[in-house]
Amino acid sequence: MAPVPSLSATVHQRLADALAAALPEAGDADPLLRRSDRADFQANGMLALAKRLKGNPRELAASVADHIPTSGDADPDPVIRAIKVSGPGFLNITVADSAITSTLALRAADGRLGVPFAERPGTTVIDYSQPNVAKEMHVGHLRSTVIGDAVVKILDHLGETVIRRHHIGDWGTQFGMLIQYLIEHPQELDHASDTAGTTGGTTGDTTEGATAEGEAAMARLNRLYKASRALFDSDEEFKDRARRRVVDLQSGDEETLALWHKIVDESKIYFQGVYAKLDVEIRDEDVVGESAYNDDLRRVCEELEAAGVAVRSEGALCVFFDDVKGPEGKPVPLIVQKSNGGFGYAATDLAAIRDRVGTLKADTLLYVVDARQALHFKMVFETARRAGWLPEGAARQLAFGTVLGKDGKPFKTREGETVRLVDLLDEAVERAATVVTEKAPELTAEEVAERAAQVGIGAVKYADLSNSMARDYVFDLDRMVSLNGDTSVYLQYAYARIQSILRKAGSAVPRPHAELPLSAAERTLGLHLDAFAETLASVAETHEPHKLAAYLYQLATAYTAFYDQCPVLKPGNSAEVTENRLFFCDLTARTLGQGMALLGIRTPERL
Repeated sequence: MAPVPSLSATVHQRLADALAAALPEAGDADPLLRRSDRADFQANGMLALAKRLKGNPRELAASVADHIPTSGDADPDPVIRAIKVSGPGFLNITVADSAITSTLALRAADGRLGVPFAERPGTTVIDYSQPNVAKEMHVGHLRSTVIGDAVVKILDHLGETVIRRHHIGDWGTQFGMLIQYLIEHPQELDHASDTAGTTGGTTGDTTEGATAEGEAAMARLNRLYKASRALFDSDEEFKDRARRRVVDLQSGDEETLALWHKIVDESKIYFQGVYAKLDVEIRDEDVVGESAYNDDLRRVCEELEAAGVAVRSEGALCVFFDDVKGPEGKPVPLIVQKSNGGFGYAATDLAAIRDRVGTLKADTLLYVVDARQALHFKMVFETARRAGWLPEGAARQLAFGTVLGKDGKPFKTREGETVRLVDLLDEAVERAATVVTEKAPELTAEEVAERAAQVGIGAVKYADLSNSMARDYVFDLDRMVSLNGDTSVYLQYAYARIQSILRKAGSAVPRPHAELPLSAAERTLGLHLDAFAETLASVAETHEPHKLAAYLYQLATAYTAFYDQCPVLKPGNSAEVTENRLFFCDLTARTLGQGMALLGIRTPERL
């Protein structure tokens, strides 16, 4: 199906044509059209144009308005019902009711709701959800996972080739300690090889099964880590053996690598359990950890040094920047290789950039990473650019803020420890179960459990995604699962309410009737529905999911007003009015469902 132009695009074109006819000397001046509270749209471009042409803005605006025939003219424009000059030279534009309904009918006839594919799709590699092997995922992993998953879904929906990368922490000195302990205590993970990899790279056969298996895997890893750490801290001879084991790992010793794989596979089982609970798909082929770039690190250093991008300083290989200095004005370098010959995060990140641009042919690199790492990535991107590995502007950090407790401080347990992600999700589902039971006491325990998971996990995701990612936000489960206010439950309830109406409609079917006049609530809802495609295009361009969340909340709010003011199944309605209002309901539900799915949130048919 051909792309469906939005009403704003159609009105913009009408104004541009009228402007060219009225003022040929204006060239291709932009009418500067936007939504307005005073009319459907307002064009402000006459003010800047009048200044450039040294004319009167009100007179210029009136001249443009005269070139658009409206409802009082013999041959009125089918889209623009009225256009008036206001203030110093604004144009207030009201569109025809029939144009709203007809445009929505075109959107409804398209399986994509009129959302076109991007004109010039490229290839984007997005790096998100970076857990560490043999360590539990905590609340700090929540934002990277949820934001990254939403950006992936939105870009993919618009036709971008999206390559996911989960840069897990699976390399480094701690593995010497873990592997050496396993060699000396082989019973610790004897059965891990029997279960590793059984999830098949997805969220598993069921959330419950994957979660249980993941929790068991984490229990084994926790036991291994605590026991090996205690021995490492108390036994100097074991500490020496563990350090030598790191060298064996880096040199590719067969026994060492086999045990390392066992630890990584056990961790992946745990990761999949958490992702299943969070309702996020993470595939095995997308998990490319730090270890994947190990063989390229020396080459990275050699090329940087040969090109003069990096220099030796006190034995370390460093990259310096004029604008990065410490408290005393001393330069703070990016250390690519340590003085002892070891490699840090910078070397791995640079090797990853080389691979993603050179091998994967990415046009854009996105990193969904905590804002506190902004300086690190600024230096890494600039180093890669100087080396010729990264085109100017091709990489961007989608920096996110911190999850806070109600006290305004970073979210911690009462004991001051980092909150485990699974505990947080479990509590969200429990709170949601209470809300669902109160709202629908007739549901069975199984139905309550299913909807509580959809509502609770949706609440957590939406609370994160409805905030600008750069901002910190307060984690408040009581507010998140509320039926009132800007919450996912409010949106889910609007969707479920529409499904209830459609079920009760009987023989009446959703059908647009462009000949019918629209009430103010219908017009508001219709114009907002028409903005869905433009909203998605904006979100994809800026990589800001909160704009989509805001759009969906406004849509649910507009629908609530429509529901209150425009009875859908009222006995006194004509068949045409009922069908038209059912049409508005159906398109609202489809738009809510599609938008929520792109945010990774389920929309229950009943709530």
